Amino acid sequence: MFPGALSGISVLSPDKFQAWDEFIMACPEATFFHRAGWKQVIEQAFGHKTWFLYIEEGGCIQGVLPLAEIDSWLFGHSLSALPFCVYGGIAAISDSARTRLDQAAQMLATYLKVDYLEYRHLHPFHHDWPTKDLYVTFRKTMDPDVEQNMLAIPRKQRAMVRKGMKYELQSYLDQDTDHFFRAYSASVHRLGTPVFSRKYFRLLKSVFAEDCELLIITKDENVVSAVMSFYFRDEVLPYYGGGTDAARDLAGNDFMYWELMRRACERGYRVFDFGRSKRGTGSYSFKKNWGFEPQPLFYEYQLHQAKTIPEHNPLNPKYQLFIKAWQKMPLALANMLGPHIVKNLG
Repeated sequence: MFPGALSGISVLSPDKFQAWDEFIMACPEATFFHRAGWKQVIEQAFGHKTWFLYIEEGGCIQGVLPLAEIDSWLFGHSLSALPFCVYGGIAAISDSARTRLDQAAQMLATYLKVDYLEYRHLHPFHHDWPTKDLYVTFRKTMDPDVEQNMLAIPRKQRAMVRKGMKYELQSYLDQDTDHFFRAYSASVHRLGTPVFSRKYFRLLKSVFAEDCELLIITKDENVVSAVMSFYFRDEVLPYYGGGTDAARDLAGNDFMYWELMRRACERGYRVFDFGRSKRGTGSYSFKKNWGFEPQPLFYEYQLHQAKTIPEHNPLNPKYQLFIKAWQKMPLALANMLGPHIVKNLG
């Protein structure tokens, strides 16, 4: 494994993928972002080294900790659980397993000489580690009745959903990522954010199969908006989404998220996870307008070579000139250059 590793700690290999995922499905602490498939996605889409640690006793997995190492001359050297994912950290069924995995991760971070070790937990774990009070998540239990979910949306936002209905927007599920990518890339370009590669989205769909769904919204057969969602246990998680220039006038995104909620409710899913947003941003306000309450996320850092926690996000003032320049760049050029930058951000 690595010098000084704790006995009983192993690194995930392909023959253990099924056992790992069976544990994830049963462990209350686990999330979709603990699934074994992320190892393949991160390695093949971005070329990063992964360290998916697990502890086993009596032939049964007791805990897991998926980690990925990013070594970038521009953004530093990190070991995180898990980059490109909103949740992560340790998922275990005992305090002993949790402690041993934590010890192994800290030893690995020291061995690799990273700038920092990062956990992305839903609940606090290391109260004495530096943390960011920046990110929140929005999760809500849906009513089993579709109409009750509609009525639960605050009045002004509900009017936007009905506006999309008035324009007779249509929805369908797609197996190909091309239409999704067109809407998504246009949206992030308007925000001045580098785009992920087409390969990344194709891998997500291939690896997670039916648990990764593409919902496309159209008007007169033209793509208006699209969202890639993940399904895990009784949850639906819209994760990557966006709209074309027409989406705002047609209330395309509003209709899209309602359509996703409606479809998930009818299929028996009970939790709608609207995902992560940064405080004070447009996406934060949008999700609150749907009647969702923000819940803090605990991104905790053990500093090794670094002196301060990283601030690689669009709210950092030093990135404002970059964002403005990126917004002015032709979309085709942005789509070509973006993946080379964003793969190191995590």
